[in-house]
Amino acid sequence: MSLKVIFIDPQGNEIELEGEGGMSVLQLAQENGIDMEGACEGNMACSTCHVIIDKSHFDMLPEASEEEEEMLDLASGLRATSRLGCQVMLEQKLDGLRLHLPKESKNMLGF
Repeated sequence: MSLKVIFIDPQGNEIELEGEGGMSVLQLAQENGIDMEGACEGNMACSTCHVIIDKSHFDMLPEASEEEEEMLDLASGLRATSRLGCQVMLEQKLDGLRLHLPKESKNMLGF
């Protein structure tokens, strides 16, 4: 099952990708050369995969865990629809997902 995901970079450029159900937004970004660090390799120990989900899809996502919320508190440019890319898993209802990449990220791990 292939799903469309649209990444919008800080300059407003749209990059449309196809991803498979079950993969994370972080994995899709990294496999396709999108500038998303993911310093902790998806272990929810940093905020370098911070993305801002388009409002039209945000309510379709499962609620963020307390651990994710704590990591998001460390993110630059936090918004009401911010999530960690490692925690957003692609599924059919998210086909056409639009998300914005923040201008900067903070790497609290020191890498």
